[in-house]
Amino acid sequence: MKRFTSSLTSLLILVILCFGLGGCVATRIPMAVSSPWISVDLNTQANPLDIGFVDDKHGFLVGTNRLILETNDGGASWAKRGLDLPEEENFRLISIDFRGDEGWIAGQPGLVMHSSDSGRNWSRLILGSQLPGDPYLITATGENGAELATTAGAVYTTDDGGSHWEGKVRDAEGGVRDLRRGKNGEYVSASSLGNFFATLDPDQDSWQPHQRASSKRVQSLGFQPSGDLWMLSRGAEIRLNTESGNPESWSKAIIPITNGYNYLDLAWDPNGGIWAAGGNGTLLLSADGGKTWELDPIGDAQPSNFIRVLFDASTGSQAKGFVLGERGYLLRWIG
Repeated sequence: MKRFTSSLTSLLILVILCFGLGGCVATRIPMAVSSPWISVDLNTQANPLDIGFVDDKHGFLVGTNRLILETNDGGASWAKRGLDLPEEENFRLISIDFRGDEGWIAGQPGLVMHSSDSGRNWSRLILGSQLPGDPYLITATGENGAELATTAGAVYTTDDGGSHWEGKVRDAEGGVRDLRRGKNGEYVSASSLGNFFATLDPDQDSWQPHQRASSKRVQSLGFQPSGDLWMLSRGAEIRLNTESGNPESWSKAIIPITNGYNYLDLAWDPNGGIWAAGGNGTLLLSADGGKTWELDPIGDAQPSNFIRVLFDASTGSQAKGFVLGERGYLLRWIG
C-alpha cells in the first residue's frame, strides 16, 4: 500500500511540474483545420537545400548528392537536370540564386558554377586553393556579378562572371553553423559551436561578435521582413529582436511546443504569418506575431525533418513558398 501511495504521489508531482513548466506534451497547441501547403513528389532520396527562380515559372532546386531539378510551372512539378561535373565527385549543391538571366550555384567541396542564359548551360569556375572555408551562400548581384560567402565567414565579390574575386572581409570569422544574407547586403552567422553569433554590415570589413541570448546553443539566425533579427536556439526556443537595429536586444524565449525536436528555420509568409519548421514534420504557424501557434496538418503528416522554409516574391506578382525536407520531401505554398 505504501508503495502504491508513493507511486501515486510521484505521478501527481510529475503532472504538476509539467503544467507548471507550460506543458510537456506535443499536443498542447491546436491543429489547424486547413493548410496552405501541398506535398510535391520529387522522386529522390536526396535532401533539397535551396531553390532559385529565373522568373515566375522557371526555376531550379539543388541539394545533396549532386541534386539539381528544374521547373517550368512555378514549382508544381520538377524534372531532373544534369551538370557537367566529374562522375567521381559527389557534390553537395547548397545555394542557388538568379538575377535575370544570371545564375549562380555554390556547392561543397569547393564548387561555384555560373550561367548567363537562365540555367540552360552552366560553367564551373576555378577557385583558388587558398579560399578560406567552403562555399556556403551565393547571391546574384547583377550582370556577371555575384557575392559568395564561405563556411569560414569569408565574403567575396565578382563583377566579371567569376574570373576574379575580391575579398570584403579583413579576417574570416572561423567556422559557422549557419549564415544568412539580408536584403540590403548585411549578414548574420552562428558560430559552429553555437556559443555566439556575429553580424556584418555592408560598410564593414570585419565581423562583429555578439553574445547569445541564453545559455542554449544557437541553432540558426536570420532576418525578419523588417530587417531585424530572429534566433532559434536548442530546446525549441524562438527569439525576436525587441529593439530595432540592436542585435543584442532579444525577447524572452517563445516555446510554442515541446516535442523533443529543435526548430531549424523560421520564415514570414506574404500575409505576415510566421512559420517555424523542424524535426519530425514539425511545421507551426503564428498569425499574431508569435503569441499563439497552430500545427500545420500537411506538415504533420510528412515523415521528414524540415530543413528550410523559403518565400520569394521577387520574380513575379504571386509569391512562391516552399518547405524543404530531408529525403526528397517538398511542400509548395498555395496560399
